[in-house]
Amino acid sequence: MRRVAVFGNAGGGKSTLARRLAEITRLPLHSLDTIKYKAGGGEVPHDEYLRLHSELLRGDRWIIDGFGCVPSAWERFGAADTLIYVDLPLLTHYAWVTKRFVKGLVVTPEGWPENSPMLSSTLNSYRILRLCHEKLTPRYRQLTAEQAAHKRVHHVKSPRAMRAFIRDAANEYSGHSVR
Repeated sequence: MRRVAVFGNAGGGKSTLARRLAEITRLPLHSLDTIKYKAGGGEVPHDEYLRLHSELLRGDRWIIDGFGCVPSAWERFGAADTLIYVDLPLLTHYAWVTKRFVKGLVVTPEGWPENSPMLSSTLNSYRILRLCHEKLTPRYRQLTAEQAAHKRVHHVKSPRAMRAFIRDAANEYSGHSVR
């Protein structure tokens, strides 16, 4: 596990999982939200985002968390040796987006640019949840099924499975049990 793509629908705990995995593996972590968006929430120019993304992919060790855009996502999936697809029930995603919003009123969510506009970002996440579920979820599921023979693939389908994945990774990398 040297080049890891963590992906899935909004609010599914991808950033938390990626952060824990980076702590365990000591791989450098890159959140696409901090590359795609400026402090305050404005988008960086698309060409600049694509350039920064391509630079990340040239590295030989990384964890990249997030979506970006369809072309960069599929480029990243091709470059990764490990795919971690967070595929929780849709209602869990809605609940966790709401939880992130409430917590975000006090502190910027980890992996987000400073001064991100919480209300508009949350409303956008609610809008994207259904679209991603209808359009990208079937493609993600197909991708993970097809790549399982070629790459290390983890299809995480519940909060319990997410905790088990982190525990197993910690055991693999340290030989110590993590709860």
